[in-house]
Amino acid sequence: MDIATSSWFLPLAGLLAGACMGFAARWQHFCTMGALERHWHAGDSSGVRTWVLAAAVALIATQVLSAAGLADTRDSFYLSSNLPWTGAIIGGLAFGFGMALVGTCGFGALVRLGGGSLRSLVVLVTLGLSALSAQRGLVAQGRVELVDRLAADLSFAGDQSLGSIASAFAGTDVHLLAAALVALALLAWVFADRGYRNRFGLIATGSVIGLVVAFGWVATTLAARHSFEPVQLESASFVVPVGDSILQLVTFTGVLPDYGVGLVAGVVLGAALCAWRRRDVRWEACDDARELGRHLAGGFLMGTGGVFALGCTIGQGVSAVSVLAISAPLAMASIVLGARLGLAYLLEGSPLAAFSGLGVRSRV
Repeated sequence: MDIATSSWFLPLAGLLAGACMGFAARWQHFCTMGALERHWHAGDSSGVRTWVLAAAVALIATQVLSAAGLADTRDSFYLSSNLPWTGAIIGGLAFGFGMALVGTCGFGALVRLGGGSLRSLVVLVTLGLSALSAQRGLVAQGRVELVDRLAADLSFAGDQSLGSIASAFAGTDVHLLAAALVALALLAWVFADRGYRNRFGLIATGSVIGLVVAFGWVATTLAARHSFEPVQLESASFVVPVGDSILQLVTFTGVLPDYGVGLVAGVVLGAALCAWRRRDVRWEACDDARELGRHLAGGFLMGTGGVFALGCTIGQGVSAVSVLAISAPLAMASIVLGARLGLAYLLEGSPLAAFSGLGVRSRV
């Protein structure tokens, strides 16, 4: 396909996909941190169900597209035969704690930036630079020792997908069966709430995000098949791509932006269009030095933790789920725990308060 051979195919595909995600998320105020806070403090699980729905839709669409030969996820870094379990735990806890300090994740910060939040700009710059340091800078030296060298070897299964591991034990290919069972379990929980079945806006938002994740696998697979240059197979994640976007803004090495950079720009654009349409654009900045310090610390923890965990709430929470990577539940459990510890620190003054029961207070 001629369009797939163009150097601009990947960034433009990412821009389009990101715009859809950003518009949908802004329209329904989709935010992972906000969803967790409402679930814990207000008994409202609609946001969490939307998040899980996105993962389920991404899983179904990705597996169907893979079976049809339109998406090839086998070389995705989520499916490495080495499971970085220490990174999933340490990075997930750091990311979740940072998310609580900021009040949103990397994806949410991009959506808020589209509406004029300068606080989110501070978070994103810090997150991006921290991610670059954790990926290829000084912090990366510690990551190699703490994460890479301690990774669990799952080469007996070929990769770390649940389907491959189950197939290795079963002695036959059960990839699609495993995917079907996980998808059914997720959907059953999402729609077990009778009230949620009538939340058509949230259902549409979760579906759009899930389909965009599946689209990412198709777009990068298509480019990899028709490009003379190596193409990283990826979908949606908002940690390292934020750092790559900063590099693209400050320097040019002759290499055009990739899919991830286009996705980042697209989310801001889509959120900005939605905010403009709803007349919801307003400039926001940190109220004082204390708030600025909290956002800087949160951005650092999310950038560093996201690289250690190989993803964020969207990267591990949706993209990794779409390929049944077993790192996903481990990383997401750690992110959720980290967020709970962070909220306890903000509301009670100590992370240990998270283990003494959740109160009803909320800062949103």
